[in-house]
Amino acid sequence: MARIKGALHSRKRHKRVLKLAKGYYGAKSKQYRTAKAAVMRAQASAYVGRKLKKRDFRKLWIARINAGCRQNDMSYSRFMYGLKQADINLNRKVLADIAVNDPEGFANLVETAKAKLA
Repeated sequence: MARIKGALHSRKRHKRVLKLAKGYYGAKSKQYRTAKAAVMRAQASAYVGRKLKKRDFRKLWIARINAGCRQNDMSYSRFMYGLKQADINLNRKVLADIAVNDPEGFANLVETAKAKLA
Protein backbone atom coordinates (compact mmCIF):
# COMPACT_ATOMS: atom_id res chain seq x y z
CA MET A 1 0.00 0.00 0.00
CA ALA A 2 1.46 3.35 -1.06
CA ARG A 3 1.52 6.44 1.08
CA ILE A 4 -0.48 9.30 -0.39
CA LYS A 5 1.16 12.67 -0.21
CA GLY A 6 -0.70 15.96 -0.46
CA ALA A 7 1.05 17.43 -3.49
CA LEU A 8 -2.05 17.89 -5.63
CA HIS A 9 -4.12 19.48 -2.88
CA SER A 10 -1.24 21.64 -1.68
CA ARG A 11 -0.65 22.94 -5.19
CA LYS A 12 -4.35 23.66 -5.59
CA ARG A 13 -4.45 25.54 -2.29
CA HIS A 14 -1.28 27.48 -3.10
CA LYS A 15 -2.57 28.44 -6.55
CA ARG A 16 -5.87 29.62 -5.07
CA VAL A 17 -4.12 31.86 -2.52
CA LEU A 18 -1.60 33.21 -5.05
CA LYS A 19 -4.42 33.99 -7.46
CA LEU A 20 -6.13 36.05 -4.74
CA ALA A 21 -2.81 37.80 -4.03
CA LYS A 22 -2.25 38.80 -7.65
CA GLY A 23 -1.22 42.44 -7.87
CA TYR A 24 0.12 42.62 -4.32
CA TYR A 25 3.51 44.26 -3.83
CA GLY A 26 6.70 42.21 -3.96
CA ALA A 27 6.85 38.84 -2.22
CA LYS A 28 3.21 39.11 -1.15
CA SER A 29 2.17 38.12 -4.67
CA LYS A 30 4.91 35.51 -5.27
CA GLN A 31 5.60 33.53 -2.09
CA TYR A 32 2.87 31.37 -0.61
CA ARG A 33 3.59 32.05 3.05
CA THR A 34 3.61 35.85 2.76
CA ALA A 35 0.74 35.79 0.24
CA LYS A 36 -1.39 33.71 2.62
CA ALA A 37 -0.91 36.23 5.44
CA ALA A 38 -1.65 39.16 3.12
CA VAL A 39 -4.78 37.51 1.68
CA MET A 40 -6.11 36.61 5.15
CA ARG A 41 -5.64 40.19 6.28
CA ALA A 42 -7.22 41.57 3.10
CA GLN A 43 -10.25 39.31 3.39
CA ALA A 44 -10.72 40.25 7.06
CA SER A 45 -10.56 43.94 6.12
CA ALA A 46 -13.01 43.38 3.28
CA TYR A 47 -15.47 41.74 5.68
CA VAL A 48 -15.20 44.64 8.11
CA GLY A 49 -15.51 47.10 5.20
CA ARG A 50 -18.79 45.58 4.09
CA LYS A 51 -20.22 46.22 7.56
CA LEU A 52 -18.78 49.76 7.75
CA LYS A 53 -20.28 50.60 4.35
CA LYS A 54 -23.80 50.12 5.72
CA ARG A 55 -22.96 52.36 8.69
CA ASP A 56 -21.45 55.06 6.46
CA PHE A 57 -24.43 55.13 4.10
CA ARG A 58 -26.86 55.46 7.00
CA LYS A 59 -24.81 58.41 8.32
CA LEU A 60 -24.88 60.00 4.86
CA TRP A 61 -28.65 59.59 4.54
CA ILE A 62 -29.24 61.09 7.99
CA ALA A 63 -26.99 64.06 7.15
CA ARG A 64 -28.92 64.70 3.92
CA ILE A 65 -32.31 64.41 5.62
CA ASN A 66 -31.13 66.73 8.41
CA ALA A 67 -29.94 69.30 5.84
CA GLY A 68 -33.35 69.17 4.14
CA CYS A 69 -35.12 69.54 7.48
CA ARG A 70 -32.99 72.53 8.52
CA GLN A 71 -33.87 74.30 5.25
CA ASN A 72 -37.51 73.90 6.27
CA ASP A 73 -36.97 75.07 9.87
CA MET A 74 -37.19 71.70 11.58
CA SER A 75 -34.80 69.34 13.34
CA TYR A 76 -34.11 65.83 12.11
CA SER A 77 -35.38 64.10 15.24
CA ARG A 78 -38.66 66.05 15.32
CA PHE A 79 -39.14 65.40 11.61
CA MET A 80 -38.68 61.64 12.02
CA TYR A 81 -41.02 61.60 15.03
CA GLY A 82 -43.61 63.62 13.09
CA LEU A 83 -43.46 61.16 10.18
CA LYS A 84 -43.94 58.28 12.60
CA GLN A 85 -46.97 60.03 14.12
CA ALA A 86 -48.36 60.67 10.61
CA ASP A 87 -47.91 56.95 9.86
CA ILE A 88 -45.58 57.66 6.92
CA ASN A 89 -43.22 54.69 6.63
CA LEU A 90 -40.38 55.78 4.37
CA ASN A 91 -36.86 54.57 5.09
CA ARG A 92 -33.91 56.94 5.38
CA LYS A 93 -32.52 55.99 1.96
CA VAL A 94 -35.73 57.08 0.24
CA LEU A 95 -36.11 60.20 2.40
CA ALA A 96 -32.52 61.25 1.59
CA ASP A 97 -33.18 60.76 -2.12
CA ILE A 98 -36.34 62.89 -1.91
CA ALA A 99 -34.48 65.58 0.07
CA VAL A 100 -31.78 65.83 -2.63
CA ASN A 101 -33.80 65.37 -5.83
CA ASP A 102 -37.26 66.74 -4.94
CA PRO A 103 -37.04 69.64 -2.45
CA GLU A 104 -40.70 70.59 -2.94
CA GLY A 105 -41.87 67.07 -2.15
CA PHE A 106 -39.61 66.98 0.89
CA ALA A 107 -41.05 70.33 2.03
CA ASN A 108 -44.52 68.73 1.84
CA LEU A 109 -43.32 65.86 4.04
CA VAL A 110 -41.91 68.38 6.55
CA GLU A 111 -45.23 70.23 6.61
CA THR A 112 -47.06 66.95 7.22
CA ALA A 113 -44.70 66.14 10.10
CA LYS A 114 -45.15 69.66 11.55
CA ALA A 115 -48.93 69.32 11.37
CA LYS A 116 -48.83 66.05 13.30
CA LEU A 117 -46.60 67.51 16.00
CA ALA A 118 -48.71 70.65 16.53
